[in-house]
Amino acid sequence: MPAGTLPHATGTAGPALGLRQNLAQFMLLVAVNALVGGTLGQERTVLPLLAAREFHLDLYTGALTYILAFGLSKAAMNYFAGTLSDRYGRKPVLIAGWLAAVPVPLMLIFGPSWAWIVAANVLLGINQGLTWSTAVIMKMDLAGPRQRGLAMGLNEAAGYLGVAVTALATGHLATAYGLRPAPFLLGAAYIALGLGLTVLAVRETRHHAKAEATQHAGTSVSAHAGLNTGQVFTLTSFKDRSLSAASQAGLVNNLNDGLAWGLFPVLFAGAGLGLGQIGILAAAYPAAWGAAQLVTGAASDRWGRKWLITAGMLVQAVALGITATAHSFGPWLAAAVVLGIGTALVYPTLLAAIGDVAHPAWRARSVGVYRLWRDAGFAVGALLSGVLADLYGIPAAIAAVAVLTAASGAVVALRMRGNDHTAG
Repeated sequence: MPAGTLPHATGTAGPALGLRQNLAQFMLLVAVNALVGGTLGQERTVLPLLAAREFHLDLYTGALTYILAFGLSKAAMNYFAGTLSDRYGRKPVLIAGWLAAVPVPLMLIFGPSWAWIVAANVLLGINQGLTWSTAVIMKMDLAGPRQRGLAMGLNEAAGYLGVAVTALATGHLATAYGLRPAPFLLGAAYIALGLGLTVLAVRETRHHAKAEATQHAGTSVSAHAGLNTGQVFTLTSFKDRSLSAASQAGLVNNLNDGLAWGLFPVLFAGAGLGLGQIGILAAAYPAAWGAAQLVTGAASDRWGRKWLITAGMLVQAVALGITATAHSFGPWLAAAVVLGIGTALVYPTLLAAIGDVAHPAWRARSVGVYRLWRDAGFAVGALLSGVLADLYGIPAAIAAVAVLTAASGAVVALRMRGNDHTAG
Protein backbone atom coordinates (compact mmCIF):
# COMPACT_ATOMS: atom_id res chain seq x y z
CA MET A 1 0.00 0.00 0.00
CA PRO A 2 1.45 3.45 -0.89
CA ALA A 3 2.54 5.68 1.97
CA GLY A 4 -0.12 8.04 3.29
CA THR A 5 -3.08 5.85 2.32
CA LEU A 6 -5.42 3.65 4.27
CA PRO A 7 -7.92 0.98 3.37
CA HIS A 8 -11.53 2.07 3.12
CA ALA A 9 -14.63 0.09 3.79
CA THR A 10 -14.97 -0.32 0.03
CA GLY A 11 -11.51 -1.82 -0.24
CA THR A 12 -10.04 1.12 -2.14
CA ALA A 13 -7.14 3.23 -0.95
CA GLY A 14 -7.27 6.92 -0.13
CA PRO A 15 -5.64 9.62 1.98
CA ALA A 16 -4.94 8.76 5.59
CA LEU A 17 -6.86 10.51 8.38
CA GLY A 18 -5.29 11.61 11.66
CA LEU A 19 -2.99 14.24 13.09
CA ARG A 20 0.11 12.06 13.05
CA GLN A 21 -0.43 10.98 9.46
CA ASN A 22 -0.86 14.59 8.29
CA LEU A 23 1.33 16.38 10.83
CA ALA A 24 3.38 18.59 8.50
CA GLN A 25 0.39 19.95 6.62
CA PHE A 26 -1.66 20.26 9.81
CA MET A 27 1.02 22.31 11.57
CA LEU A 28 1.41 24.51 8.48
CA LEU A 29 -2.32 25.26 8.70
CA VAL A 30 -1.91 26.00 12.42
CA ALA A 31 0.73 28.58 11.52
CA VAL A 32 -1.51 30.04 8.82
CA ASN A 33 -4.33 30.42 11.33
CA ALA A 34 -2.00 32.20 13.77
CA LEU A 35 -1.45 34.76 11.00
CA VAL A 36 -5.21 34.98 10.45
CA GLY A 37 -5.61 35.77 14.15
CA GLY A 38 -2.81 38.32 14.03
CA THR A 39 -4.54 40.08 11.12
CA LEU A 40 -7.58 40.52 13.36
CA GLY A 41 -5.48 41.40 16.40
CA GLN A 42 -4.03 44.52 14.77
CA GLU A 43 -7.32 46.28 15.63
CA ARG A 44 -8.09 45.02 19.12
CA THR A 45 -6.25 47.63 21.16
CA VAL A 46 -6.02 50.53 18.73
CA LEU A 47 -9.27 50.90 16.84
CA PRO A 48 -11.64 51.73 19.77
CA LEU A 49 -9.21 54.47 20.79
CA LEU A 50 -8.83 55.67 17.22
CA ALA A 51 -12.61 56.12 17.06
CA ALA A 52 -12.59 58.38 20.11
CA ARG A 53 -9.32 60.30 19.68
CA GLU A 54 -8.98 60.88 15.93
CA PHE A 55 -12.56 60.64 14.67
CA HIS A 56 -14.23 62.05 17.82
CA LEU A 57 -17.03 59.49 17.97
CA ASP A 58 -18.54 60.03 21.39
CA LEU A 59 -21.54 57.71 21.22
CA TYR A 60 -20.67 54.06 21.80
CA THR A 61 -23.16 52.93 19.16
CA GLY A 62 -21.43 55.05 16.50
CA ALA A 63 -17.97 53.86 17.51
CA LEU A 64 -19.11 50.24 17.33
CA THR A 65 -20.25 50.49 13.70
CA TYR A 66 -16.96 48.92 12.61
CA ILE A 67 -17.70 45.80 14.67
CA LEU A 68 -21.20 45.65 13.21
CA ALA A 69 -19.76 45.85 9.69
CA PHE A 70 -17.11 43.26 10.52
CA GLY A 71 -19.61 40.87 12.10
CA LEU A 72 -22.11 40.99 9.24
CA SER A 73 -19.51 40.47 6.52
CA LYS A 74 -17.69 37.74 8.43
CA ALA A 75 -20.94 35.90 9.21
CA ALA A 76 -21.94 35.95 5.54
CA MET A 77 -18.51 34.77 4.40
CA ASN A 78 -18.54 31.94 6.93
CA TYR A 79 -21.68 30.64 5.26
CA PHE A 80 -20.26 30.94 1.76
CA ALA A 81 -16.88 29.51 2.78
CA GLY A 82 -18.42 26.13 3.51
CA THR A 83 -20.44 26.02 0.29
CA LEU A 84 -17.59 27.30 -1.88
CA SER A 85 -15.04 24.92 -0.35
CA ASP A 86 -17.31 21.98 -1.12
CA ARG A 87 -17.77 23.18 -4.69
CA TYR A 88 -14.31 24.47 -5.65
CA GLY A 89 -11.97 23.07 -3.01
CA ARG A 90 -10.52 24.43 0.22
CA LYS A 91 -7.31 26.04 -1.01
CA PRO A 92 -8.87 28.46 -3.54
CA VAL A 93 -11.20 29.78 -0.83
CA LEU A 94 -8.27 30.25 1.56
CA ILE A 95 -6.35 32.21 -1.09
CA ALA A 96 -9.40 34.38 -1.82
CA GLY A 97 -9.66 35.22 1.88
CA TRP A 98 -6.07 36.45 2.02
CA LEU A 99 -6.52 38.53 -1.12
CA ALA A 100 -9.51 40.28 0.46
CA ALA A 101 -7.27 41.45 3.33
CA VAL A 102 -4.58 43.09 1.20
CA PRO A 103 -6.15 46.62 1.20
CA VAL A 104 -7.10 46.57 4.90
CA PRO A 105 -3.91 47.95 6.54
CA LEU A 106 -3.67 50.75 3.96
CA MET A 107 -7.28 51.76 4.56
CA LEU A 108 -6.74 51.77 8.33
CA ILE A 109 -3.56 53.83 8.00
CA PHE A 110 -4.70 56.42 5.46
CA GLY A 111 -8.49 56.46 5.88
CA PRO A 112 -9.53 60.13 6.12
CA SER A 113 -12.99 59.43 7.53
CA TRP A 114 -14.72 56.83 9.70
CA ALA A 115 -16.45 55.44 6.60
CA TRP A 116 -13.04 54.22 5.41
CA ILE A 117 -12.51 52.39 8.69
CA VAL A 118 -15.92 50.75 8.43
CA ALA A 119 -15.20 49.72 4.82
CA ALA A 120 -11.86 48.25 5.90
CA ASN A 121 -13.70 46.15 8.45
CA VAL A 122 -16.08 44.83 5.80
CA LEU A 123 -13.00 43.54 3.95
CA LEU A 124 -11.50 42.26 7.21
CA GLY A 125 -14.72 40.35 7.88
CA ILE A 126 -14.52 38.77 4.42
CA ASN A 127 -10.91 37.83 5.11
CA GLN A 128 -11.64 36.32 8.51
CA GLY A 129 -14.75 34.47 7.35
CA LEU A 130 -13.04 32.84 4.38
CA THR A 131 -9.64 32.12 5.94
CA TRP A 132 -10.62 31.05 9.45
CA SER A 133 -13.59 28.95 8.33
CA THR A 134 -11.53 27.23 5.68
CA ALA A 135 -8.70 26.55 8.13
CA VAL A 136 -11.23 24.91 10.46
CA ILE A 137 -12.66 22.80 7.66
CA MET A 138 -9.22 21.72 6.43
CA LYS A 139 -8.11 20.64 9.90
CA MET A 140 -11.32 18.63 10.35
CA ASP A 141 -10.59 16.99 7.01
CA LEU A 142 -7.07 16.01 8.06
CA ALA A 143 -7.74 14.98 11.67
CA GLY A 144 -10.60 12.55 11.21
CA PRO A 145 -13.18 11.85 13.90
CA ARG A 146 -11.09 10.58 16.82
CA GLN A 147 -9.02 13.72 17.43
CA ARG A 148 -11.46 16.38 16.27
CA GLY A 149 -11.53 18.23 19.60
CA LEU A 150 -7.74 18.30 19.80
CA ALA A 151 -7.55 19.56 16.23
CA MET A 152 -10.01 22.37 16.93
CA GLY A 153 -8.19 23.25 20.14
CA LEU A 154 -4.89 23.62 18.28
CA ASN A 155 -6.56 25.63 15.51
CA GLU A 156 -8.32 28.07 17.82
CA ALA A 157 -5.34 28.32 20.19
CA ALA A 158 -3.12 29.40 17.31
CA GLY A 159 -5.65 31.94 16.06
CA TYR A 160 -6.35 33.57 19.39
CA LEU A 161 -2.76 33.54 20.57
CA GLY A 162 -2.12 35.40 17.31
CA VAL A 163 -4.81 37.89 18.32
CA ALA A 164 -3.32 38.25 21.81
CA VAL A 165 0.30 38.72 20.81
CA THR A 166 -0.68 41.27 18.19
CA ALA A 167 -3.00 43.17 20.54
CA LEU A 168 -0.14 43.46 23.03
CA ALA A 169 2.38 44.43 20.35
CA THR A 170 0.13 47.08 18.81
CA GLY A 171 -0.43 48.60 22.25
CA HIS A 172 3.31 49.08 22.63
CA LEU A 173 3.67 50.35 19.06
CA ALA A 174 0.84 52.85 19.60
CA THR A 175 2.47 54.08 22.82
CA ALA A 176 5.82 54.58 21.11
CA TYR A 177 4.77 55.80 17.66
CA GLY A 178 1.09 56.80 17.80
CA LEU A 179 -2.17 55.17 16.80
CA ARG A 180 -1.32 55.32 13.07
CA PRO A 181 0.50 53.95 11.06
CA ALA A 182 2.87 51.70 13.07
CA PRO A 183 0.35 49.20 14.58
CA PHE A 184 -1.18 48.42 11.19
CA LEU A 185 2.15 47.78 9.49
CA LEU A 186 2.33 44.62 11.58
CA GLY A 187 -0.98 43.50 10.08
CA ALA A 188 0.36 44.14 6.57
CA ALA A 189 3.31 41.83 7.26
CA TYR A 190 0.98 39.08 8.50
CA ILE A 191 -1.15 39.31 5.36
CA ALA A 192 1.84 39.08 3.03
CA LEU A 193 3.24 36.07 4.87
CA GLY A 194 -0.12 34.29 5.12
CA LEU A 195 -0.85 34.72 1.41
CA GLY A 196 2.62 33.51 0.46
CA LEU A 197 2.45 30.38 2.62
CA THR A 198 -1.02 29.53 1.35
CA VAL A 199 -0.11 29.86 -2.32
CA LEU A 200 3.23 28.06 -2.09
CA ALA A 201 2.82 25.40 0.60
CA VAL A 202 -0.80 24.61 1.57
CA ARG A 203 -2.31 21.54 -0.12
CA GLU A 204 -5.93 20.72 -0.90
CA THR A 205 -7.75 18.56 1.71
CA ARG A 206 -11.20 17.99 0.21
CA HIS A 207 -10.23 14.43 -0.76
CA HIS A 208 -9.68 13.63 2.94
CA ALA A 209 -13.32 14.47 3.67
CA LYS A 210 -14.40 12.22 0.80
CA ALA A 211 -12.28 9.41 2.25
CA GLU A 212 -13.91 9.84 5.67
CA ALA A 213 -17.37 9.83 4.11
CA THR A 214 -16.83 6.28 2.83
CA GLN A 215 -16.18 5.09 6.39
CA HIS A 216 -18.73 7.26 8.20
CA ALA A 217 -21.14 5.53 10.57
CA GLY A 218 -22.65 8.16 12.83
CA THR A 219 -25.99 9.16 14.27
CA SER A 220 -29.31 9.06 12.45
CA VAL A 221 -28.75 12.74 11.60
CA SER A 222 -25.31 12.20 10.11
CA ALA A 223 -26.51 9.18 8.16
CA HIS A 224 -28.24 11.52 5.69
CA ALA A 225 -25.39 12.31 3.32
CA GLY A 226 -27.38 13.81 0.47
CA LEU A 227 -28.76 17.02 2.00
CA ASN A 228 -28.96 20.19 -0.04
CA THR A 229 -27.69 23.52 1.30
CA GLY A 230 -31.12 24.70 2.46
CA GLN A 231 -31.68 21.49 4.41
CA VAL A 232 -28.25 21.80 6.02
CA PHE A 233 -29.06 25.38 7.07
CA THR A 234 -32.40 24.40 8.63
CA LEU A 235 -30.96 21.35 10.38
CA THR A 236 -27.98 23.24 11.82
CA SER A 237 -29.96 26.32 12.82
CA PHE A 238 -33.20 24.90 14.21
CA LYS A 239 -34.11 21.25 13.76
CA ASP A 240 -31.30 19.24 15.29
CA ARG A 241 -31.08 19.69 19.06
CA SER A 242 -27.30 19.58 19.30
CA LEU A 243 -26.53 21.61 16.19
CA SER A 244 -29.02 24.35 17.05
CA ALA A 245 -27.89 24.50 20.70
CA ALA A 246 -24.32 24.94 19.51
CA SER A 247 -25.37 27.66 17.05
CA GLN A 248 -27.09 29.81 19.68
CA ALA A 249 -24.22 29.36 22.13
CA GLY A 250 -21.77 30.41 19.44
CA LEU A 251 -23.78 33.56 18.75
CA VAL A 252 -23.82 34.56 22.42
CA ASN A 253 -20.14 33.74 22.84
CA ASN A 254 -19.14 36.10 20.03
CA LEU A 255 -21.60 38.69 21.31
CA ASN A 256 -19.34 38.69 24.38
CA ASP A 257 -16.26 39.04 22.20
CA GLY A 258 -17.78 41.98 20.32
CA LEU A 259 -18.54 43.63 23.65
CA ALA A 260 -14.98 43.06 24.87
CA TRP A 261 -13.48 44.32 21.61
CA GLY A 262 -15.54 47.50 21.36
CA LEU A 263 -16.23 48.64 24.91
CA PHE A 264 -13.56 47.23 27.21
CA PRO A 265 -10.77 49.56 25.97
CA VAL A 266 -13.12 52.55 26.33
CA LEU A 267 -14.05 51.45 29.86
CA PHE A 268 -10.40 51.04 30.82
CA ALA A 269 -9.36 54.37 29.30
CA GLY A 270 -12.20 56.11 31.14
CA ALA A 271 -10.78 54.79 34.41
CA GLY A 272 -7.45 56.45 33.66
CA LEU A 273 -5.43 53.46 32.44
CA GLY A 274 -2.65 54.14 29.93
CA LEU A 275 -2.22 52.57 26.51
CA GLY A 276 0.28 50.03 27.84
CA GLN A 277 -2.10 48.76 30.53
CA ILE A 278 -5.02 48.72 28.09
CA GLY A 279 -2.87 46.66 25.71
CA ILE A 280 -2.13 44.16 28.48
CA LEU A 281 -5.83 43.82 29.29
CA ALA A 282 -6.74 43.55 25.61
CA ALA A 283 -4.15 40.77 25.22
CA ALA A 284 -4.84 38.86 28.46
CA TYR A 285 -8.32 37.74 27.40
CA PRO A 286 -7.38 36.18 24.03
CA ALA A 287 -4.08 34.90 25.48
CA ALA A 288 -5.86 32.91 28.19
CA TRP A 289 -8.46 31.89 25.61
CA GLY A 290 -5.83 30.72 23.15
CA ALA A 291 -3.56 28.89 25.60
CA ALA A 292 -6.34 27.08 27.45
CA GLN A 293 -7.70 25.67 24.19
CA LEU A 294 -4.61 23.48 24.00
CA VAL A 295 -6.20 21.59 26.91
CA THR A 296 -9.94 22.07 26.47
CA GLY A 297 -10.19 20.79 22.89
CA ALA A 298 -8.53 17.49 23.77
CA ALA A 299 -10.53 17.28 27.02
CA SER A 300 -13.77 17.38 25.04
CA ASP A 301 -12.61 14.32 23.07
CA ARG A 302 -12.32 12.45 26.37
CA TRP A 303 -15.24 13.83 28.41
CA GLY A 304 -17.72 14.97 25.79
CA ARG A 305 -18.87 18.35 24.57
CA LYS A 306 -22.09 19.29 26.38
CA TRP A 307 -20.93 20.00 29.92
CA LEU A 308 -17.73 21.77 28.90
CA ILE A 309 -19.84 24.15 26.81
CA THR A 310 -22.34 24.71 29.61
CA ALA A 311 -19.59 25.34 32.15
CA GLY A 312 -17.77 27.68 29.78
CA MET A 313 -20.82 29.89 29.27
CA LEU A 314 -21.36 30.15 33.03
CA VAL A 315 -17.68 30.98 33.66
CA GLN A 316 -17.90 33.74 31.04
CA ALA A 317 -20.97 35.15 32.78
CA VAL A 318 -19.07 35.34 36.09
CA ALA A 319 -16.10 37.07 34.41
CA LEU A 320 -18.36 39.65 32.79
CA GLY A 321 -19.98 40.33 36.16
CA ILE A 322 -16.56 41.00 37.69
CA THR A 323 -15.65 43.33 34.82
CA ALA A 324 -18.88 45.28 35.24
CA THR A 325 -18.30 45.89 38.96
CA ALA A 326 -14.51 46.42 39.06
CA HIS A 327 -12.74 49.78 38.89
CA SER A 328 -9.00 49.05 38.66
CA PHE A 329 -6.36 47.18 36.69
CA GLY A 330 -5.90 44.16 39.00
CA PRO A 331 -9.54 42.94 39.09
CA TRP A 332 -9.94 43.65 35.39
CA LEU A 333 -6.86 41.57 34.62
CA ALA A 334 -8.21 38.66 36.69
CA ALA A 335 -11.60 38.96 34.96
CA ALA A 336 -9.94 38.98 31.53
CA VAL A 337 -8.12 35.74 32.32
CA VAL A 338 -11.30 34.09 33.65
CA LEU A 339 -13.23 35.27 30.59
CA GLY A 340 -10.57 33.73 28.36
CA ILE A 341 -10.71 30.40 30.21
CA GLY A 342 -14.50 30.31 29.96
CA THR A 343 -14.32 31.04 26.24
CA ALA A 344 -11.69 28.33 25.79
CA LEU A 345 -14.05 25.76 27.32
CA VAL A 346 -16.62 26.69 24.69
CA TYR A 347 -14.88 27.64 21.46
CA PRO A 348 -13.16 24.48 20.14
CA THR A 349 -15.79 22.30 21.79
CA LEU A 350 -18.62 23.90 19.82
CA LEU A 351 -16.76 23.35 16.54
CA ALA A 352 -16.03 19.74 17.46
CA ALA A 353 -19.70 19.23 18.39
CA ILE A 354 -20.74 20.38 14.91
CA GLY A 355 -18.20 18.03 13.35
CA ASP A 356 -19.50 15.12 15.45
CA VAL A 357 -23.05 15.35 14.13
CA ALA A 358 -22.57 16.58 10.56
CA HIS A 359 -21.88 14.02 7.83
CA PRO A 360 -18.54 14.59 6.04
CA ALA A 361 -20.46 15.15 2.79
CA TRP A 362 -22.09 18.31 4.21
CA ARG A 363 -19.90 19.06 7.23
CA ALA A 364 -18.21 22.06 5.58
CA ARG A 365 -21.63 23.62 4.93
CA SER A 366 -22.79 22.89 8.48
CA VAL A 367 -19.62 24.47 9.88
CA GLY A 368 -20.33 27.48 7.66
CA VAL A 369 -23.90 27.78 8.96
CA TYR A 370 -22.74 27.47 12.58
CA ARG A 371 -20.08 30.11 12.02
CA LEU A 372 -22.64 32.36 10.33
CA TRP A 373 -24.71 32.33 13.51
CA ARG A 374 -21.64 32.53 15.76
CA ASP A 375 -20.14 35.56 14.06
CA ALA A 376 -23.50 37.26 13.73
CA GLY A 377 -22.87 37.63 17.47
CA PHE A 378 -20.34 40.37 16.66
CA ALA A 379 -23.09 42.41 14.99
CA VAL A 380 -25.67 41.65 17.69
CA GLY A 381 -23.11 42.48 20.37
CA ALA A 382 -22.14 45.77 18.72
CA LEU A 383 -25.78 46.88 18.50
CA LEU A 384 -26.95 45.60 21.88
CA SER A 385 -23.96 46.70 23.93
CA GLY A 386 -23.72 50.03 22.10
CA VAL A 387 -27.36 50.91 22.70
CA LEU A 388 -27.23 49.80 26.35
CA ALA A 389 -23.98 51.68 26.95
CA ASP A 390 -25.43 54.86 25.46
CA LEU A 391 -28.55 54.56 27.62
CA TYR A 392 -27.22 53.19 30.90
CA GLY A 393 -23.41 53.20 30.77
CA ILE A 394 -20.81 50.55 29.97
CA PRO A 395 -21.04 48.61 33.30
CA ALA A 396 -24.79 48.13 32.85
CA ALA A 397 -24.27 46.89 29.28
CA ILE A 398 -21.70 44.36 30.44
CA ALA A 399 -23.96 43.16 33.28
CA ALA A 400 -26.87 42.63 30.86
CA VAL A 401 -24.68 40.54 28.57
CA ALA A 402 -23.54 38.48 31.57
CA VAL A 403 -27.15 37.50 32.28
CA LEU A 404 -27.70 36.60 28.63
CA THR A 405 -24.57 34.43 28.63
CA ALA A 406 -25.73 32.46 31.66
CA ALA A 407 -29.10 31.89 29.97
CA SER A 408 -27.36 30.57 26.86
CA GLY A 409 -25.47 28.04 28.98
CA ALA A 410 -28.78 26.86 30.40
CA VAL A 411 -30.11 26.30 26.86
CA VAL A 412 -27.13 24.06 26.07
CA ALA A 413 -27.67 22.08 29.27
CA LEU A 414 -31.34 21.50 28.42
CA ARG A 415 -31.20 21.00 24.66
CA MET A 416 -27.88 19.48 23.55
CA ARG A 417 -27.59 15.70 23.50
CA GLY A 418 -24.94 14.39 25.85
CA ASN A 419 -23.24 11.70 23.76
CA ASP A 420 -22.59 13.32 20.38
CA HIS A 421 -18.84 13.28 20.96
CA THR A 422 -18.92 9.58 20.12
CA ALA A 423 -20.28 10.21 16.63
CA GLY A 424 -18.25 9.07 13.68
